Amino acid sequence: MKSKIKSIVLAFIALFLAASLILYPDEALEASIRGLNMWWEIVFPSLLPFFITAELLIGFGVVRFIGILFEPIMRPLFNVPGVGSFVWAMGMASGYPSGAKLTTRLRLENQLTKTEAERLVSFTNASNPLFIFGAVSVGFFHDAKLGILLATCHYLGNTLVGICMRFYGMKNDDNKEREKSKISLYGALQALHRTRLEDSRPFGKIFGDAVINSIQTLLMIGGFIIMFSVFTKLIFLIGISGFFATFISIGFQLIGIPGELSIPFFSGLFEITLGAQMISHTDVTNLLAPVTVVCFILAFNGFSVQAQVASIIAESDISFVPYFFARLLHGLFASILAVILFKPLYLDQQTFEFNNIPVFSTNNSDRWFDVLYFLKDIGPLITLISLTFAVILLFGRSFGSK
Repeated sequence: MKSKIKSIVLAFIALFLAASLILYPDEALEASIRGLNMWWEIVFPSLLPFFITAELLIGFGVVRFIGILFEPIMRPLFNVPGVGSFVWAMGMASGYPSGAKLTTRLRLENQLTKTEAERLVSFTNASNPLFIFGAVSVGFFHDAKLGILLATCHYLGNTLVGICMRFYGMKNDDNKEREKSKISLYGALQALHRTRLEDSRPFGKIFGDAVINSIQTLLMIGGFIIMFSVFTKLIFLIGISGFFATFISIGFQLIGIPGELSIPFFSGLFEITLGAQMISHTDVTNLLAPVTVVCFILAFNGFSVQAQVASIIAESDISFVPYFFARLLHGLFASILAVILFKPLYLDQQTFEFNNIPVFSTNNSDRWFDVLYFLKDIGPLITLISLTFAVILLFGRSFGSK
């Protein structure tokens, strides 16, 4: 019965999407182009170097090296192996869904157990600093100082999620019988050397595989970004957003948040960038409420990112449920931290001069704008060159195998 209901729901969503595209072709095209531009200009060129580098580091055994050295930190703190430190750092630096991709890769190589992978993926999918400082704080709110508060709430909240999720699966932990190895630099170097020897592929093959795998993942991510951009626009045009926003507004008013933020919040649940932009344009006198809502949607990841994560981890036996629960937990933590830290990290800073601290200076605000404009200018060229290179590699391998 449950399977039949699921089939009916999925069929209804597909029919709804098809009918909406027919009713609103111009708006759907506009939303599709918006999603494509975001992927083409920002997402692809910013994530590709991280994805390729991560693939190379895994292939050459550097991740095993890092894992052994960081085992004493990651195991007691998050109850995951030391390799989790690599995933955590790359996830924060490059942004979602890098954490899911790397966790899945390590799970498929049996460097993580199923339970460890589910713990790890729950706190390694974070927004990157460029998006928080450049797009949200400077681009939308036009206030570089706000980035410090948003980043602190986001990353500190994510760390608290990881600490909480360390208790997930403790009763049925499939890592209890794992042997504890002695932590040493020599042992880490030995592990790195063994991993490199076990992979018999030449450097050219390893690099080519890294490029192709990374581009395939990014093409999938691009599809999700475009479709969710269209889907978010369609549900707004049909009036579904307004319907749900009415109930959200009632809940917001009960906790002291202006009801005007309900529609932007609902949009942000689907697509973070659109939601954050709408929140920044809301006419609300007290900045605390918009900041709190933005912190929640950044932590929640949005259904667009969650769909990307679900698609990536589907290659393995990693369950999606712990990740989704962690997103709600992260949203709660980030929102609470925003309320607590708003005065010391933002309001109190307005009364001081921070010309000696680069992150608060006017030049820093310009620097974030420069990075965004640089990506918009050079991003499409990087995307085009990378796609061309991947096509040449695929054709070369296809003809070489004949």
